[in-house]
Amino acid sequence: MQEEGIQPERFFLERYGLQTRALEEAIGKALGKKIDYADLYFEYNVHESISLEESLAKKVTKGISQGVGVRAVAQERTGYAYSDEIDAENLLSAAKTARYIAEDAGRGGIVPLNRVLKPEHDLYPIAVPPVDVAAQEKIDLLQRIDAVARRQDPRIKSVMASFASEYKLVLIVTSEGRIVGDLQPLMRLNVTCIAEQDGKRYSGTFGGGGRREFSYFLEEHLFEQYAQEAARQAIVNIQAVDAPAGPMEVVLGPGWPGILLHEAIGHGLEADFNRRKTSAFTDRIGQRVASELCTVVDDGTIPFRRGSLNCDDEGTPTSRTVLIERGILKGYLQDKLNARLMKMPLTGNGRRESYAHIPMPRMTNTSMLAGDSVPEEIIRSVKRGLYAVSFGGGQVDITSGKFVFSASEAYLIENGRVGQPVKGATLIGNGPDVLTRVTMVGNDLALDSGIGTCGKDGQSVPVGVGLPTIKISELTVGGTAR
Repeated sequence: MQEEGIQPERFFLERYGLQTRALEEAIGKALGKKIDYADLYFEYNVHESISLEESLAKKVTKGISQGVGVRAVAQERTGYAYSDEIDAENLLSAAKTARYIAEDAGRGGIVPLNRVLKPEHDLYPIAVPPVDVAAQEKIDLLQRIDAVARRQDPRIKSVMASFASEYKLVLIVTSEGRIVGDLQPLMRLNVTCIAEQDGKRYSGTFGGGGRREFSYFLEEHLFEQYAQEAARQAIVNIQAVDAPAGPMEVVLGPGWPGILLHEAIGHGLEADFNRRKTSAFTDRIGQRVASELCTVVDDGTIPFRRGSLNCDDEGTPTSRTVLIERGILKGYLQDKLNARLMKMPLTGNGRRESYAHIPMPRMTNTSMLAGDSVPEEIIRSVKRGLYAVSFGGGQVDITSGKFVFSASEAYLIENGRVGQPVKGATLIGNGPDVLTRVTMVGNDLALDSGIGTCGKDGQSVPVGVGLPTIKISELTVGGTAR
């Protein structure tokens, strides 16, 4: 399925035998006297996954998902219905159901669709979608990764590698008479290495991807770097000692540690939580919520990034939204529903997992901008603390802002030097509070390698994070050292 020449509107109409009139009637059916807004969301998604274990391809899958969702919005109430069978009859039935759920028994008319728009951005122009590359080429790549990883150290006893990609066509039709479509490639490569020593097993994981072509992994032998990094992490964990516990200075490394910013801060800046007044950041626009060293942005317009989109899942162009500027809260991430109710501008952050899900405010690529400090100076400024390089899982309470994160790779800092690796370290704190404790921000902003997936209300969407090296004056570290 080559991208060149595909027009989403023509694709859906021709593939499912629809006429533009059927779309107009469906939107009209979803409307009524009490309905403020309605839209249709069509999706056709080709997806695949390949996994390798013990140097052999273990699982290869490829499939297609398709469907249409219809939304009707009346004040704060949303009616939503969907069908995985796309035809005029099911479209009208879903529209009627959505309107009924939104509590409007009135009859709609026909909405003329007179504004066929192209997305304002072209963030991921590719010639060959990853799903069109032969499966054998991907298996060969995974086997090369397996070989590279095993060569790093004789203690690497097991390697697991996986490749996943999708190519999604979407078409959004709105009650404003707008039609906008997009073609969205996405891929991810992941490597996990297991090292063994003295009867114990230690793991390391690394990966990356984005909205790119398959050849991206071959450029400058990027796949080899993934394998080497996963193996390195596994070996580092062999040497790790129990983490200390208690309040201490913490330094977060650049790149993926931005996941703490995403979870502890970003979710609290999504508009739905603030409209409902359940966020720790509610009614704080214009107030200081962070150190003046902190500027946080959400940017869905970075080319080829995993969290980027030409338009969000409501047809709104994505944007670069400044959330916190020099410590002052500037705004929230908005979708159409919350922007209308809060009387705030759209930011292009209405996102959904698929046609079977309702859109809601979600992050795209969220990062803290670089500062002026040299990373080595930040480390030298710490007498005793923790240097967290990578994170695993975490939990956040949006209302209170409290969070707990586990560090998958971390080191002691003693007398200004990075020391021994530690295991079992967790960071415990409060999102709004932790930003006020940032005392140094490095000049080395880095984005993650393209692995982020965010969950909210049962929906998962691809995201990106970014962070420079930062120093937090005090954070509670949960450790296992006695």
